[in-house]
Amino acid sequence: MPALPRAMDRSVAIRRPAVSTALPSVMALALAIAPVLGLVCAPGVQAQSRPVVPAAAPADDPLTATLAAEYALQAGKLEEAAVWYLRAAEAAPADAALAERAARAALLAKDDARAADALKLWRARAGDSIGLRAAEASLALRRGQLRAGTRLLQGMLREEPLREGGEGWRHVLRALDAASGDPEIAGRALERLVSPRRMPDDLGAWLGFADMAERLRRDDLVDSMMTHIIARYPEEPTARLLQASQLRESGKPDAARAVLAGLEAGLGNRLELKIAVAREYAELGDRARAEALLADGPQNDRLYGIRAAFLAQAEDKAGLGRLYDELRKVSGSSARRLLLGQIAEYLDRGDEALDWYAGVPGGEQRRTALLRSAGVLHKMGRRDEAYARLRALQTDAALDEDSRRDAYLFEADLYREDGRPDAELDAYARGLAAYPDDPVMIYARALMWERRDDIPRAEADFRRILAIDPDDTNALNALGYTLTDRTDRHQEALELIARALAAEPDNAAIIDSYGWVLYRLGRHKDALVELRRAFTKQKDAEIAAHVAEVLWVLGRREEALRYFEEARRIDPESRSLLRALEQTGAVLPPLPPKTDAAPTGTATDAGDGGSEAGADAGRDARLPPDEKPADADGVPAPAPARDGSGDTR
Repeated sequence: MPALPRAMDRSVAIRRPAVSTALPSVMALALAIAPVLGLVCAPGVQAQSRPVVPAAAPADDPLTATLAAEYALQAGKLEEAAVWYLRAAEAAPADAALAERAARAALLAKDDARAADALKLWRARAGDSIGLRAAEASLALRRGQLRAGTRLLQGMLREEPLREGGEGWRHVLRALDAASGDPEIAGRALERLVSPRRMPDDLGAWLGFADMAERLRRDDLVDSMMTHIIARYPEEPTARLLQASQLRESGKPDAARAVLAGLEAGLGNRLELKIAVAREYAELGDRARAEALLADGPQNDRLYGIRAAFLAQAEDKAGLGRLYDELRKVSGSSARRLLLGQIAEYLDRGDEALDWYAGVPGGEQRRTALLRSAGVLHKMGRRDEAYARLRALQTDAALDEDSRRDAYLFEADLYREDGRPDAELDAYARGLAAYPDDPVMIYARALMWERRDDIPRAEADFRRILAIDPDDTNALNALGYTLTDRTDRHQEALELIARALAAEPDNAAIIDSYGWVLYRLGRHKDALVELRRAFTKQKDAEIAAHVAEVLWVLGRREEALRYFEEARRIDPESRSLLRALEQTGAVLPPLPPKTDAAPTGTATDAGDGGSEAGADAGRDARLPPDEKPADADGVPAPAPARDGSGDTR
């Protein structure tokens, strides 16, 4: 699943490209310094047979073997990299760091035999450490050795107060996360860990393990842990909030509301707690109550923005009108003028929105207002004015480069909305003439080609980004996913995605891409492990649809239907879901009647900066690609923007 660059998705940062002629060792460096469990593959993936060792370096030359490993890793050849790293470690008997790197590379490559050999070298050279134990536990769980893996994790919990500043339990959680591709074995290991006599007396640890149990769908463990947490930390609001969330997830909304009502009584001036309680009300579908809670007491720009988001997602135009009137009386700041413009835009008061945007004096808010005003003109049917305004912004020397670039991107997006493909292409051509090596611009055009089914041109643009920055994980993942989904070049796709995975081993989108290419290669069981781990990390409709399709092919139809229904609950219009249903022939029961339940991109996300998973869910397709509503706290507009694969990212 390709992740969008910064101009498309605010959760992803794009570095300014720089052409490098140095050895491409970033991927190998990631192995050396990343937390070990981020690089450990999920259990249940069968170890691959040992690859043939290429005869390119003498076995007793650690430097040459290390360089060969780095080149293999840069090429996405994980198994070959594991071979060379182990050879390098064996040839350097005093190098503990190289042994550690060899272990991590083998674990990432799912080469269990070499991982075991490298772990022995690591222990012999560096002695015991919590990172080593975590790696050993992960390998044991992956091999199905539940007792051995759990014993290692229990030892880490028992000794954790003496290590890592008292937070060694985080390593245990990372090990369980690495095991989450096999929910059964991860859940059984978790069950053997969570007891008052084994767990540290630390609320953060208990909350972390309860969250893991929830992600593994072990409601029995969540219930027992919540009972302990409430009894042990009765006055802690965080524990009460988690209890309310758990009750909501368990289908007990009235009990969740009762917990929140109890919290309200002690809010006082605790602003963050008040916002957190309001978010839970919003998740329960009671956005009116959420907004009213925040409206009580002194206000600031942040609260105004969150209130607007709650009301907009509840489609409460009357409430937004009242908030609009309230804000007009205190409209002095740039943020408030911008928010007023967005509310007016949402209420279809185009002329008022233009006036408010014109009154935003400067700074980041001014940039947002200028771009949004073009969207308002377009929405009002004044298309020529909208395009003229964007072209003026593109040549405005007073604006920063990102703003001028985004004006080209927004122009192209509006032409796409108008059904004018030639004009869309011309906007990209002019934008790339002005910013020829801008990765965001090139990436956006690549997605355009993908939408038009012109895969060769899409590939050419992705490779252009990689020529500028060979380590650009967005482009590596997007190109790999495109080749997986739209061609039969699956082995090539695997190597591209493997490079991205080595750099960002905990990125759910990349893990999903990795699982999906394994599926396309016919490695269905291996694919299921990776896809399940991705879904554990991020509840996304596309990932759920991928899990469901693999389960369906494996003959596990009832389980597949549950994931299909989960995907539909998250996003009933997901193209990946619709394609998977068509591919498998699966039939889902009719949707229940629509209620005022929180959508995927809830007011929680849009109202306070957003989560990574839902950052774009409230964006209007007409908005400038990099704009977030009202300085991160404003009104989400009705239609989500989509990337080239058709799913909201």
